[in-house]
Amino acid sequence: MEHYDLCVIGGGPSGYAAAMRAIDFGKKVLLIEKDKIGGTGLFNGALWSKTMWEYSERMVQVKEETGVNHASFEGMMRMVDEALFERKFQMTVHMKLLHEETESKLFHYVKGKASFVDKNHIRIEKKNEEFTIHADYVVIATGSRPRLINSIPVDEKIIFTSDGLDNLNKLPESLVIVGAGVIGCEFATIFSNLGKTKVFLIDKGDRILPFEDEDVAHTVMDNLERNGVVIHKNSSLNKIEVIEGKVHYQLKYNDGSIANFTVDHALISIGRVPNVEDLNLEAAGVELTPAGYIKDFDTQTTTPNIYVAGDISANIALVNVGEREGRHAVARIFGENIKPLVYTNISTIMFLNPEVASVGMGEQEAQKKNISVKVAKIDYSCIARAIAMRKTNGFFKIIVSNDDEMRLLGMRAVGEHASSAIQAVAYLIHTNQSIEELAVMMHPHPSIIEGIQECVRMLLGKSIYKSSVFKDKLKCYVRDNDVCIPLEKL
Repeated sequence: MEHYDLCVIGGGPSGYAAAMRAIDFGKKVLLIEKDKIGGTGLFNGALWSKTMWEYSERMVQVKEETGVNHASFEGMMRMVDEALFERKFQMTVHMKLLHEETESKLFHYVKGKASFVDKNHIRIEKKNEEFTIHADYVVIATGSRPRLINSIPVDEKIIFTSDGLDNLNKLPESLVIVGAGVIGCEFATIFSNLGKTKVFLIDKGDRILPFEDEDVAHTVMDNLERNGVVIHKNSSLNKIEVIEGKVHYQLKYNDGSIANFTVDHALISIGRVPNVEDLNLEAAGVELTPAGYIKDFDTQTTTPNIYVAGDISANIALVNVGEREGRHAVARIFGENIKPLVYTNISTIMFLNPEVASVGMGEQEAQKKNISVKVAKIDYSCIARAIAMRKTNGFFKIIVSNDDEMRLLGMRAVGEHASSAIQAVAYLIHTNQSIEELAVMMHPHPSIIEGIQECVRMLLGKSIYKSSVFKDKLKCYVRDNDVCIPLEKL
């Protein structure tokens, strides 16, 4: 029986990162993946959908410049295939060289289905063989899959989840998306950007992105609607069925009214569920939460030598979080004095129209927690780089504590370069530094991040443009629960 210092189950972003980190410690590691290396982070997930978004954004720009819509399904999928091939090729060549050409022979890979015999023994099923290995430690990183509802007849041909969208062979004339969270809104953005699909988005509330600040959600919602997306607000799905190759769905609105619609395809985007069923976790003593995720404390499960990373835990389901958890779990196993992971100030990106990025606390969260905050907000139309780019749709918003210290609590960025712009603030939050650091730095000009500096200057009473003059473009106020008071009135 083969022995390993560490066995990693799952070759997505979390598992791959965990396996590579184990090599840093000089440990013999086995990575097991039953399907595709890269997992959802590569296929039908982050890289896949974001490449589609990049293509759609290019097509929007081309149409603005030429007046002609050059978008094609074939062109988009060609770009997606190239991106996936490049990333997959990098990962597989990297693994092959690690396995075959390094002297240490620390890394090993098996394509197969893994399940626990006990806490140290893993059974591996391949096409024509079955065998068991022994591992001192295990990291489970088997990821998640789209959530399904029995009443919705998903066939991945007419009614899709994100896992089946690559079965499309042309852009549909019409598409309904069930679910107005991040993934649903991202696909609504992609298909509406392409300009050849009428998109409908079902939202049970009065606005999309219910977890985000209202101004962020309304900016995205307004742009989607300007792009032709029909948002069914305050509605619930009564029924959905396929009749003669078309999707028929019925909505019930909060006022009790009923409406019926017919479209070519439907995309179901109502969350994800963890992949735990085939692991035989009971044999290893690993416990689950009531929602079906693996219980953990700082990546360690209820069985001390077994750890967890990525979507299968009940933490934040993001590639960057999963990779960090995988690396952290291995560092906890083989390292010393490792500080616990902190999930409070994670940077996120939403590939919408416009792009949205965030870090830390938003206004909505501050209200829910009854925390009094100071807020500074600057419209992109006041930022020289945005004006030069002719991309003035968006804003920066910085949230700090409502006291003399004005500790950085969070930031929201909506617009061009949003994902890059938040990093300076993310770092200051991480290191608990003062907003004065941003105020006195000499930022490059013209750059988008000058807008962040102007936000900070507003809070310090040092801004170039005054919020009392440009009231529609610049805002600086105290938010105390539901009450907003402009700073100049305090």
